[in-house]
Amino acid sequence: MSSSVAEKLAKKSTKRTSTKQVRLKLVYIDFWSAVKLSFLAAIAVAVVIVVFFFLVYTVLNTTGVFTKVGGLFTDIAGPGNNILQYVNLPQVMAFAGIVALLNLIVITLMGALLAGLYNLSVKITGGLLVGFTNN
Repeated sequence: MSSSVAEKLAKKSTKRTSTKQVRLKLVYIDFWSAVKLSFLAAIAVAVVIVVFFFLVYTVLNTTGVFTKVGGLFTDIAGPGNNILQYVNLPQVMAFAGIVALLNLIVITLMGALLAGLYNLSVKITGGLLVGFTNN
């Protein structure tokens, strides 16, 4: 009996391809590579922070939340005190820049510290065992 094309394809699909599995240990993280990678991640976070502050300020200013809060603050603190002089776009963006710069420094230092701590812990634990396959 002749076999159909579908049967031939089904036979081919059941054959297992030989895959080579490799188990490797991560025993060292290069310090400067970790610093560079964490610095790039920190730059991305800094951009997100600045854009977030700008968008939140724009939404709150457009909806009139600042004027209502300013009026409430003037009613509580007296007519000489106006909080709106401290909450405008240049001050908000300056604050966002300061927060982004501090996060840039902290994230970069944390990446370097974690790489150093991992390199020290490898001496005790022997490293991280990672498996790879060839597909």
